[in-house]
Amino acid sequence: MDPESLQLGTENLWAWLVRLLSENSAWLDAQVRFYLPTVDLDSSSKVPDPEIIRHQLRRLYTQGLETWQSFIYSLCMELTVPLDLEVPLLSIWGQKDEFSKQIGAGEDSHPGPPLHHGVKRPSQSCGSSPRRKHCRKEQLELAKKYLKLLKTSAQQYHGGVCMGAGRPQASPLAYVPPILQWSRAAAPLDAQEGATIGDPEAADDVDVSIEDLFNFRAHKGPRVTVLLGKAGMGKTTLAHRLCWKWANGQLDRFQALFLFEFRQLNTITHLLTLPQLLFDVYLSPESESDAVFQYLGENAHQVLLIFDGLDEALHAGSMGPDSAGSVLSLFSDLCRGTLLPGCWVMATSRPGKLPACVPTEAAMVYMWGFDGLRVEKYVSHFFSDLLSRELALAEVRSNERLRGMCAVPALCGVACFCLRRLLPGSPPGQSTVLLSTVTQLYLQMVETFNPNGTLPATSLLDLGKVALKGLDTGKVIFSMADIPPPLMAFGAVHGLLTSFCIRTDPEHQKIGYAFAHLSLQEFFAALYLMASDTVDKDTLICYVTLNSHWVLRTKARLDLSDNLPTFLAGLASHTCRPFLCHLARQDEAWVGSRQAAVVQVLRKLASRKLTGPKMIELCHCVAETQELELARFMAQSLPFRLSFHNFPLTRADLAALANVLEHKAAPIHLDFDGCPLEPHCPEALIGCGQVENLSFKSRKCGDAFAEALGRSLPTLGSLKTLGLTGSKITAQGISHLVQTLPLCSQLEEVSLHDNQLKDPEVLSLAELLPCLPKLQKLDLSRNSFSMSTLLSLVKVAITCPTVRKLQVRESDLIFLLCLVTETAAQPSGASNLQDKDSLKKEGQNRSLELRLQKCQLRVHDAETLVELFQKGPRLEEVDLSGNHLEDEGCRLVAEAASQLQIAKKLDLSDNGLSRTGVTYVLRAMSTCGTLEEMHISLLSNTVVLTFAQEPREQERSWKRDAPLTSFVCPVASEMSQSSRRIRLTHCGFLAKHTERLCRALSTSCQLHRLDHLDLSDNSLGDEGVAQLAQLLPGLSGPLQSLTLSRNGVSLDAVFGLIPCMSSVPWVFHLDVSLESDHILLRGAGTDRDALAGRCGPGFPAGAPELEFSPRFSSRSFRLQGCQLEPRSLACLCAPLEKCPGPLEVHLSCKTLSDESLKTLLECLPKLPQLSLLQLNNTVLSSRSPFLLADVFNLCPRVQKVNLRSLCHADLHFGSKEEQEGVCFGFPGCSLGQEHMEPLCSALSRCTVLSQLDLTGNLLNDSGLRCLLECLPQLPISGWLDLGHNSISQEGVLCLLETLPSCPRVCEISVSLGSEQSFRIRMSKEEEAWATLRLCECSFSPEHVSRLASSLSQAQQLSELLLTRCHLDLPQLIHLLNLVNRPAGLLGLRLEEPWVGHVSLPAVMEVCAQASGRLTELSLSETQQQLRLQLEFRHQEDKSEAMANRLAHCDLGTDHSLLMTQMMETCARLQQLSLSQVNFSDDDDTRSRLLQNLLLSSCELKSFRLTSSCVSTESLTHLASGLGHCQHLEELDFSNNHLCEENIELLMGALQGTCRLKKLHLGHFPLEASSLALLIQGLSHMTLLQHLSLKHNQIGDVGTQNLAAILPRLPGLRKLDLSGNSIGPAGGVPLAKSLTHCGCLEEIILGNNALGDPTALGLAQRLPPQLRVLCLPSSHLGPEGALGLAQALKQCPHIEEFSLAENNLAGRVPYFCKSLPRLRKIDLISCKIDDQAAKHLATSLMFCPALEEILLSWNLLGDEVAAELAQVLPQMGQLKRVEYDPLGLEKNRITACGAQLLAHGLVQGSCVPVIRLWNNPIPADVAQSLQSQEPRLDFAFFDQQPRAL
Repeated sequence: MDPESLQLGTENLWAWLVRLLSENSAWLDAQVRFYLPTVDLDSSSKVPDPEIIRHQLRRLYTQGLETWQSFIYSLCMELTVPLDLEVPLLSIWGQKDEFSKQIGAGEDSHPGPPLHHGVKRPSQSCGSSPRRKHCRKEQLELAKKYLKLLKTSAQQYHGGVCMGAGRPQASPLAYVPPILQWSRAAAPLDAQEGATIGDPEAADDVDVSIEDLFNFRAHKGPRVTVLLGKAGMGKTTLAHRLCWKWANGQLDRFQALFLFEFRQLNTITHLLTLPQLLFDVYLSPESESDAVFQYLGENAHQVLLIFDGLDEALHAGSMGPDSAGSVLSLFSDLCRGTLLPGCWVMATSRPGKLPACVPTEAAMVYMWGFDGLRVEKYVSHFFSDLLSRELALAEVRSNERLRGMCAVPALCGVACFCLRRLLPGSPPGQSTVLLSTVTQLYLQMVETFNPNGTLPATSLLDLGKVALKGLDTGKVIFSMADIPPPLMAFGAVHGLLTSFCIRTDPEHQKIGYAFAHLSLQEFFAALYLMASDTVDKDTLICYVTLNSHWVLRTKARLDLSDNLPTFLAGLASHTCRPFLCHLARQDEAWVGSRQAAVVQVLRKLASRKLTGPKMIELCHCVAETQELELARFMAQSLPFRLSFHNFPLTRADLAALANVLEHKAAPIHLDFDGCPLEPHCPEALIGCGQVENLSFKSRKCGDAFAEALGRSLPTLGSLKTLGLTGSKITAQGISHLVQTLPLCSQLEEVSLHDNQLKDPEVLSLAELLPCLPKLQKLDLSRNSFSMSTLLSLVKVAITCPTVRKLQVRESDLIFLLCLVTETAAQPSGASNLQDKDSLKKEGQNRSLELRLQKCQLRVHDAETLVELFQKGPRLEEVDLSGNHLEDEGCRLVAEAASQLQIAKKLDLSDNGLSRTGVTYVLRAMSTCGTLEEMHISLLSNTVVLTFAQEPREQERSWKRDAPLTSFVCPVASEMSQSSRRIRLTHCGFLAKHTERLCRALSTSCQLHRLDHLDLSDNSLGDEGVAQLAQLLPGLSGPLQSLTLSRNGVSLDAVFGLIPCMSSVPWVFHLDVSLESDHILLRGAGTDRDALAGRCGPGFPAGAPELEFSPRFSSRSFRLQGCQLEPRSLACLCAPLEKCPGPLEVHLSCKTLSDESLKTLLECLPKLPQLSLLQLNNTVLSSRSPFLLADVFNLCPRVQKVNLRSLCHADLHFGSKEEQEGVCFGFPGCSLGQEHMEPLCSALSRCTVLSQLDLTGNLLNDSGLRCLLECLPQLPISGWLDLGHNSISQEGVLCLLETLPSCPRVCEISVSLGSEQSFRIRMSKEEEAWATLRLCECSFSPEHVSRLASSLSQAQQLSELLLTRCHLDLPQLIHLLNLVNRPAGLLGLRLEEPWVGHVSLPAVMEVCAQASGRLTELSLSETQQQLRLQLEFRHQEDKSEAMANRLAHCDLGTDHSLLMTQMMETCARLQQLSLSQVNFSDDDDTRSRLLQNLLLSSCELKSFRLTSSCVSTESLTHLASGLGHCQHLEELDFSNNHLCEENIELLMGALQGTCRLKKLHLGHFPLEASSLALLIQGLSHMTLLQHLSLKHNQIGDVGTQNLAAILPRLPGLRKLDLSGNSIGPAGGVPLAKSLTHCGCLEEIILGNNALGDPTALGLAQRLPPQLRVLCLPSSHLGPEGALGLAQALKQCPHIEEFSLAENNLAGRVPYFCKSLPRLRKIDLISCKIDDQAAKHLATSLMFCPALEEILLSWNLLGDEVAAELAQVLPQMGQLKRVEYDPLGLEKNRITACGAQLLAHGLVQGSCVPVIRLWNNPIPADVAQSLQSQEPRLDFAFFDQQPRAL
């Protein structure tokens, strides 16, 4: 070509350009490869050819204007171009001149896009023409041509320049393989699973172990390998390395290899078939693609398809015709084997959730980057000259942070690039300052772009803008249109951008550009965000987020910002501020504010609860910021336990975590569960002293990991727990740990669970136990060990002084150890004799627990074990269950048990023991004195021997617990030392075995008493049970129980067992249930629930069992589940006649005929010892009530007969001396009118009938009438209960009309509401006073007349109570008007809703209409109660006296008649009580009426006006009336609301009440002036006996004034000043004054701050007649309380003593002299503990009349419980109080103390209940104790119903 024809303006310019590029041909080749990646450069000629240069220039120009512009820009930037030539070159950009025309004419035509791998374009597309049939030979020829073409293409593509940071790719021989580690599903055939592949020490010309990626067996599925690694680990490089190796013939197992990158495949938007993917997108054959694809399918096992960047793949689309689909769909079909079955598929991906198309059986390989050796090898290859290499290696070795970053191959390359520019002229160690973070590593790389010192800020920001836009849109491939030409040239010059050809179909190809690495794109995006003024801070902080590694990476839009937050955090470091200021051209304040915003976001994230992946990412961010304060904040925000689950972790991840942990003060637990771990990552934890618990659970951990862990462990000074479970550690890895663990003396727990350990490793680890003084647990489970090793481990456990438990079960192997004491931990060479003695003593006291379960032990192994056991310490428990010892082995171990000193249990279950072997074991245990229980069941293969403590230890335990058990009988304690329980269940014993079995039992129990024998679930039958009953007395000592359940016995066998109750002394109870085949013989004091094992686990060791004294124990016989005929009952009762008493008989059968019942009742006289006969769940006939009603004539000892619903009958018997009356009850027996006469006839023969219960029957009114007719003939002297019998008002009136003929009726209580009660109480003699209670009777007006008539006739009725009987005001008036008696009193209490709002005049009108004279009137509006008492007597003429009284009344004109009648009726009024009545100023009718009433009541003695509101005017009227009540003796004004003026008015009215005996002014606001008037009035009340001024806040001054006049009240008996704010200043004078009140009986001063001075003043001289002393909540201490208690000896009449809610901690008041009348002691909430109350129980013995002892809400424990238990049997009066006789709620009594209290109850105490709510007693234990002793109550007291 003629250059002159180009018309450039000068020929020298073109010539100079060609000459310049001829001198830089390598640079030109690199540019052509960058801009034209598919061009095949002919490198055969070593001498540059100008024609070749011209040809390359034409190719660059014809590629496009943007490409040519970028090339010229790169030329001027990188090469030395004179200024006079640079200007013309730049000026021609974009001109359409002749130069462009001629260059374009130089080519034949404008070429299409270059072909992939530089190969010529094929003639046709795959599938564009019909298929042709080919012969086999032709097909092979076509395939060979294509395979050769494929390999040639790969050689050309992978033989030139590779991607990198501006440097040529090292030769293939310099490739450094990363660490590869196998994971699940498959392993290489020639490598052990878990081993790393890729040897850095291999020769440079040999690459090892990469072939192993395809060296595994796939069972039946596709051969799929997934290579997982974080960004920068070298996944893409390895993929290209495999292509290079295949192209060079090193992967000869594959004929074809295809490499696809998903980032390029994502640009294909149309659907593809597999042939189109292989031939149209990758490389097409020259012809006949169908034949080639057929050949590939036939040889699929030799085809490898590599898909790079699976994490960047987009979602699969829908399938099209001909199996066409998206690229991901094709990949899925290849993995599943539906396409190209048998081929090999390899994919690379970042960690995270893989697409569902990846099969579960795919081989997973983790890529971990470089270790230390690989880093040094990479550095050595990077630096060619020796000096630079040594300097670089020295920097890497000295900078641990840089060494850690170089573990990532991509960062290693960047670091070497920076070191090459940094090391020349830099002092050693400079990298520590400049290359301390990943961000600074990239910054140093960027700073190398300005050799002249000028930072290309514009280019950097523009490139960052492109990078950020790509990240936001999920774009990693750019076109020329996306990047301006100068920017493209800048990226190409510095190696920041790479180029490649993208072929979407045969006719369309294009060039794509991308950043050299994705992290580089993220770095430039971060630069732009931090330095661009177009990005505000709000937008900036939106990018500071933490990405979860669990996000599925196959979304429609890629998430490509993994490292962006890390780079932003790194740029927020203060060391980056100068660079950012220069880049952004802003001041430090502007940059600093953006950096602070990023740090603030990180601080907020650090305060949140994060998942494991986000936590690690945040640690990286914090490390990049280099902010110590942020690191401290995050460290303190970390939880106590950090758990990481199922995501890969590298050494850099753990280093970032350790960097944060360095700033944490508190210890931390690290748990790595299922995380793939880089083999050398534990080295990152070296020196991390905050780690207290370190646990690794991963199958990926192998020997290399163990070696690295061994180097770290000695540096973790706080480590207490180490876990390395589920790994693949072998002997090689264990050897490192064995050498390391002795250096970790602080370890407390080590777990090597589920590893690949063998015998030597297991034994070597066990032998380390003496070297770890603080170790408490060693777990070696699920490893492999033999029988000899097991015996060696037992020997180690026996000889090692710290082992306390060895547990082996199949593959489980666990050592539990105890801490070594300081004395035992001293060196062995210590010469101190005392230390040696301490060591010896500790060895003797050591106890060992051995569990060797399912270990296949045999007889000879048992002999070896016995020898080992005999040489060892005391054995706590031995479990040999699940082995093959058989009879002989069990016998050997059982015989040695007495010598082995087993403390708790020996388990020989599931060892093939036979029935003969059972007798061997029984005889073998004859010499064992500590055997407590033997349980053998051949059906369930159970053989368990339980042992008690040694006698010496038991004795020490008793001495230590002496205060709790000192009252237990010494004989019983001595017997319990050698007692035992034997259970031989499901052993198949027959009758013929009985004698031999009894001989074996006798031999076994010759030296030791047998307590409990259980032979249930055998086959003894009637014959065997009969033999056993005869042999029973021959057994050693008395039993406590014998169980014979489920032995196939009949009723005849039961008849044979009954004589045992008389012939065998220990048999007290015989329980039989033939329906459930249950037979139990029990001794005295035993409980069925306890024998069944339902006591619960809460009882302390050594706690005594409940022992019942024989004198309180009765015998009992229970028979259930059988049909009893008359003959059977006779046979049953005959042997019972000889049974000593008292005797209880409980029978239960489905039905009992009248003949059988009659036979049973006729036998009662023959059983004088019978105390109870009970028939449960037994259906009786309708005649049974009459038979039972006549039982008194058959057996006069009967005391109570109760028949419920004709199926439950109880008959209680007693001695004739105890006979006080007989109670009969027939509730729910369907008795009607026709049954009353025969029933009463039978009952009339009982002369001592005391109670009759006929509730729930069918009497109705007619039955009641019939019963009332017979009532006078019934000799009943108690309650007759007729509730729930459908009785109406007619029946009530009939009863009232019958009262005159029944003079013995003393009380009637009827309720016709839902309660349906109807009770009549009769007395033995005629009663003068009777009470009638009628509730909800709903009387109609016609009933009122009959009621009044009955009330008039029944002279004995003295009290009538009508509650909600619908009796309105007119009916009440009518009733009172009709009731008229010749003489006597009648009280009426009415409770109706209308009483709450009735007016006082209306009430007075009611009273005026009454026939009798009113003597008492009480009205309570809130309680809706009205009470009247009327007096009936002959009228006397007192007209003159009445006239005098009326003279003082203001009668008015309207009410003169009413007032006259009222005055007449109320002339005899003696008591007037008004409560909740309001006297307001609006209506003075009430007050005037009350005034007139007071004026007319000449005999009034008691007046109460309480809880009312009285106005001033009303009080004036009231005071006027009170002034004329000369006979007033009681006045109660409590709880009224009066102002000071009104109080003074009232006090003035009291001046004349000189006869007043009781004055109540409680809750009365007494001011100083009012109190002064009161005290002045009190001085004249010389007859005053009761004074109550409680809750008036009179204070010390008022108390002092009151104390001054108290001596003037000689008759004062009760003083209540509680709640008056009285302190010692008022209390001391008061106490001194009370000494002069000789008649004082009650002193109530609670809720005052009296203090000990007042108490001591009172104690000096308490009134001798004192009955009540109450000082609760009075600020008393132990001194004052003790003084008062001692002073009570002067008060023999004291009945109640209360010091509740005082602080008596230290000493509790006790009594040293008898107080015969003391009934109640209240010491609630006094902070009393066991030590303070040690004399309390003893002093209670001086109070024989005690009914209540309240000790709730204190600190009492088991010692006080034991003391109380001793005195309970001697306190008979506690039974009189039904609710709280002994309150011990809210204390510290445990199960042992509660059991001791139960002991006290069963010793004969009559206490009805002991409250133990809210004590530290487990619920199951409380339930068990309450079942044994129901009087123990553990329920919340508010839930218990109070007794009425």
